[in-house]
Amino acid sequence: MSKTKRRPVVIWDVDDVLNELMREWFDEWWRPRHPECVHHYADIAANPPHTVLGIPEATYLSSLDAFREERFAKLVPRPEVVEWFSEHGHRAQHVALSAPPESFAHLSAAWVIKHFGQWIRTFAFVPARRGRSEVAEARIAKGDYLEWLGHGDVFLDDREANVEGARALGLKGIVVPQPWNGSSYGSLQAALLDLTALI
Repeated sequence: MSKTKRRPVVIWDVDDVLNELMREWFDEWWRPRHPECVHHYADIAANPPHTVLGIPEATYLSSLDAFREERFAKLVPRPEVVEWFSEHGHRAQHVALSAPPESFAHLSAAWVIKHFGQWIRTFAFVPARRGRSEVAEARIAKGDYLEWLGHGDVFLDDREANVEGARALGLKGIVVPQPWNGSSYGSLQAALLDLTALI
């Protein structure tokens, strides 16, 4: 019996990689409710963006959570990513690794399976901190999960620290460009082109 060649494992962040959570929250939720806001999406040079917006972090998180509850299921997947999966998704195994608050993880999982379930069959999350009710020992970083997982070839995320953590474990890392990071890619298309070369 011949052994099937192992396909590479690609691990995808969800928010701001598979979708545009921050952009849609900011443009469709925050700015309409705060007409005094003079910033544009390109101005969001930090994530979380509360310092850029001049608001308390708790105000930002409360607004984002309200957006997640009402609108997350309606988020549209990024068309460039859908096109990439349609053309190249069969060449790899895929894992989604997200960091929503625990109370919203089921929404994220349902969204991923709805839009990418043809290719992504594994969903994992590390819970984002919200309030005092969560057990401190349960808070782990994406790097901790990747180390536990023990295998993977390419990791895509919009946060440079997460990608550096993956690289330290031996994965190839792609920082998906967003206003708050220093990605070397000029566009999402360029990042996906590199991904294609890596698998």
